[in-house]
Amino acid sequence: MNHTRLDQLSDGIFAIVMTILVFEIKVPVIWGPTDNLGLWLEIKKLLPVFLSYVLSFSLLFTYWRAHHFFISIYAKNVDPMLTNINALFFMLISLVPFSAGLLGQYNENEMSIIIFGVHVILTGLTLYWMRRYVLFSPHIQNPEISKREIRGSTIRTMVPVVCALIAIPLSFQNINLALTLLTLAVIFNLSSYSTRILERIMKAIYHALFGEDVHGHFAD
Repeated sequence: MNHTRLDQLSDGIFAIVMTILVFEIKVPVIWGPTDNLGLWLEIKKLLPVFLSYVLSFSLLFTYWRAHHFFISIYAKNVDPMLTNINALFFMLISLVPFSAGLLGQYNENEMSIIIFGVHVILTGLTLYWMRRYVLFSPHIQNPEISKREIRGSTIRTMVPVVCALIAIPLSFQNINLALTLLTLAVIFNLSSYSTRILERIMKAIYHALFGEDVHGHFAD
């Protein structure tokens, strides 16, 4: 399999899954005459579903962008093992409408957050596996990539995983805070400056703990 076919499959799957997400947002059915207030109250009930759609669509976009970089830019060739990792990744991506639907309809239930969080963890770890295979497998050729770029892609891949790991137990204490944490993880990956900000925070923490110059630890 070459890059073109894998890219086409990726674009097709992501396009279909992103489209299916919107099917969870149903137009309210109201029997009999209603006024503007009544319609607004029915629409307001859809707010959790709509927020789940925005969260899941944004998450899918970050996964699509990461997959494009790892497969189309980092990898110069594709072998059977990389194809199999992609198959697992695509299978998890195709399940997003299910976990997103649960999160939207049962947003006050810890189980919905657990299922969505586990889904994010499995997808993120599969993406990380794909990235490591592309960068370090002797069977895959890739261009010269700086340590800073590798570190940045690691951070962007693992932030949603770490946030989901925290959000799952946190949901039993505060569901809204757990949902906020999952949302912040997606927002983090949407911003082009988030990785730099996190690196600065890490440098400051390292310096506070060890009192050393951390330039060597964060060098290109």
